[in-house]
Amino acid sequence: MKVIIWGSRGSLPASVRSETIRYKIYRAIEAAKDFDLKSKADIEEFIDTRLPFAIRGGYGTNTSCVEIRDAEEYIVLDCGTGLRDFGNYVMQSRKIPARFHIFMSHVHWDHICGFPFFVPAFIKGNRLDIYGFHENIEQVFTAQQAPPCFPVPLTYMQADIRFHRLEPEKEYDIAGFHISGIAQNHPQISYGFKFEKDGKKIVYSTDAEHKEDADKQTYPFLSFFSNADLLIFDTQYALLDAIYMKEDWGHSSNMIAVELAIRSKVRHLCMYHSEPTYGDSALDKIHRDTVKYASIYDDSYPLKISLGYDGLEIEI
Repeated sequence: MKVIIWGSRGSLPASVRSETIRYKIYRAIEAAKDFDLKSKADIEEFIDTRLPFAIRGGYGTNTSCVEIRDAEEYIVLDCGTGLRDFGNYVMQSRKIPARFHIFMSHVHWDHICGFPFFVPAFIKGNRLDIYGFHENIEQVFTAQQAPPCFPVPLTYMQADIRFHRLEPEKEYDIAGFHISGIAQNHPQISYGFKFEKDGKKIVYSTDAEHKEDADKQTYPFLSFFSNADLLIFDTQYALLDAIYMKEDWGHSSNMIAVELAIRSKVRHLCMYHSEPTYGDSALDKIHRDTVKYASIYDDSYPLKISLGYDGLEIEI
């Protein structure tokens, strides 16, 4: 089983300016001055082992979209701009016609705006089942592609598109996974998803703000996250931003992510929904600070911590 991050930014896509690329090139060349890089292997080793991730790569620009890859049928979480890249991958792999199970945390714009550019939705023979707990999901998807907002209506798409309303108090068996949801503190409410199969557990919990009641032992997210092999968690803001500038915006910090993950005995925490104004170097620092905080909070617990980026693949 594998999880692929196709989009990891929150709120809106992040831009990459030309001066940022120039800065990365400069830093890489400057770092290479003291090395004798004669072969391709030398260069690749230098890039992979000597350059920080913020210089050799980057955390990406796309908004929320995650794939759980386990079987012939595709499982997708949210339809942000990362959905476009996922769709292009599917078309290049030529594994069509295909069936797609798409689970929506909520229908804010950054989580739906990739759908009009999802090529498999235009291909006859494909089937798209779109699931969510909100009652207006089909209405929102239709309105997004209605004039004057978009030139191509939803009805023009040739795939068999079906919308399914889920109920929070129920559990479901879909595409080989046992699935349940939980309501989250976010404007107009978002929902987290729990996917379980063959003893493995993946939790997708984005667009959620955890406040003072998170300290309680009865906090429901502790049992929802409990013993997850992977927890994908909204860490849009650094702690100071979350507390002093953006309280009640519906997002969480890296620190609360660590605390809830360790208390829930999560094995791997993937920080997600990154603030689009944070550059790669800033996100690198946030990742380092998060790892350091985990060792301070509980140095006996071996929590693995990743910071999601476009293209990240996680083996479960």
